[in-house]
Amino acid sequence: MYLTQALHRALQRHPAKVALRHVGGEARRDYTFERFVSEIARQAAALHARGVRAGDRVAMLSPNNDALIVQLFACWWLGAVACPLNVRWSVAELRYALGDCGARLLLVDAAHGRAASELQDVASVLPADTLAMHPQELAPIQDTRTGGDALAAILYTGGTTGRAKGVMLSHANFWCAAMTRGAELNNSPDSVTLLVAPLFHVAGLGRLIGQSIVGGGCVTMPQFRPAAVIDAVERHGITDLIVVPSMLQSLLDEPSFSPQRVKSLARIAFGAAPMPPDLLDRALAAWPHAEFFQAYGLTETAGAVCINPPANHTAQARESGRLASVGRAGFGAEIRIVDVQGRDVPRGTVGEIVVRGPMVTRGYWGQPDATAQALRDGWFHTGDGGRMDDEGYVTIADRLKDMIISGGENVYPAEVEAALRGHPAVADAAVIGVPDPRWGESVHAVVVSRAAADDTLRDELIAWCRERLAGYKCPRSMAFVDALPLSAAGKVLKTQLRAAVRS
Repeated sequence: MYLTQALHRALQRHPAKVALRHVGGEARRDYTFERFVSEIARQAAALHARGVRAGDRVAMLSPNNDALIVQLFACWWLGAVACPLNVRWSVAELRYALGDCGARLLLVDAAHGRAASELQDVASVLPADTLAMHPQELAPIQDTRTGGDALAAILYTGGTTGRAKGVMLSHANFWCAAMTRGAELNNSPDSVTLLVAPLFHVAGLGRLIGQSIVGGGCVTMPQFRPAAVIDAVERHGITDLIVVPSMLQSLLDEPSFSPQRVKSLARIAFGAAPMPPDLLDRALAAWPHAEFFQAYGLTETAGAVCINPPANHTAQARESGRLASVGRAGFGAEIRIVDVQGRDVPRGTVGEIVVRGPMVTRGYWGQPDATAQALRDGWFHTGDGGRMDDEGYVTIADRLKDMIISGGENVYPAEVEAALRGHPAVADAAVIGVPDPRWGESVHAVVVSRAAADDTLRDELIAWCRERLAGYKCPRSMAFVDALPLSAAGKVLKTQLRAAVRS
């Protein structure tokens, strides 16, 4: 189980087949499997020449493109650990992650050179195009065939205490997650997937790995733009797409959309938020031949561990009531719903979702306490609340960690609250998610101020957050109060804050 194995298989079977195509603006670059493997072997040699060895962490700051994908596989070819970073992070967030993982090298896309210039004291920074500038001068190195329990990637998730956590994922984790998903939902080698979900998230990276295992084609583009996605589907015969519901709505609302232009799509996977029934009806009308399915998973599980199959997303199956479910445990995964003592709760009762299986992380990089808290008695405790029916279907009831999901991005309130409290005018702050018709949820801050609260202070606090946090984490709305409601134990009663917003 090593992530480069599929490359050798594809090279043997169909070296002239297009493995990867990048589209963006006027640019289009094609890689046959023969060229793809050659580029990977030479870039692995370039990394080796820069001092990177097996087990070293190589960070990457880039939108989705062909160079990033070659870098990822070059790390695995060499036996190094890939650490793709969120391109929407602030310099402070990037600085923390680089220091935390001890990156030997940071490869930076040209668009992020300005941010990189402020990070040279944390890691050796190298423009990505410099690494690839003269690969023909380097002899390709042999694949180390590193795999199994060896670390393949560190993916950062937001921390409920304001400190991001680096999720350690092995080759075996990714391999098992991809293979079990493929066993349940046939992934044809003739398929062509559009990699528009960011590769620094497990959904995008897992889709890349799954597609590489079967020898399918990938088309990548730097960011989600509805008109560009529709054009890519039409031009390149895209068959598979991963979206969050807000992305699907944007596609259907795009003036250039027509069912004829996107008829090649055969499978549409969604997750991160429930699918509104009216949106699903619109999608089914636009793609009557396509399979829709929902997946539930976490960074810590290297991808989906629950699948709600296409059969439950047809108009005819609506009466089953399973549209809101994230499905049942996928192949290779065990799922339980437990109480605070770790005991199974009765079916239909809300408890914490816990997971076990070969796709589950070994823990958090450099955070043994957080690892011990999450991995107990062989089970990963997700922090998500849910219930299971008599047939094993799981429905998410609440996010026990108060996580906000805005446009498919995870926002942890404690991180935003910490940023707000750092402002001299803020005495206290609490952050909650509020319904948003486009993004599913948006970030709402409730602030106790030391000074007069007005629109000027509101704008100042939002600007303050934008200097310290990624844009999607910053409050979109804000209320000022004299004091936050507290429980007898001194904890903020966020249920009261949510009720105040609803009223």
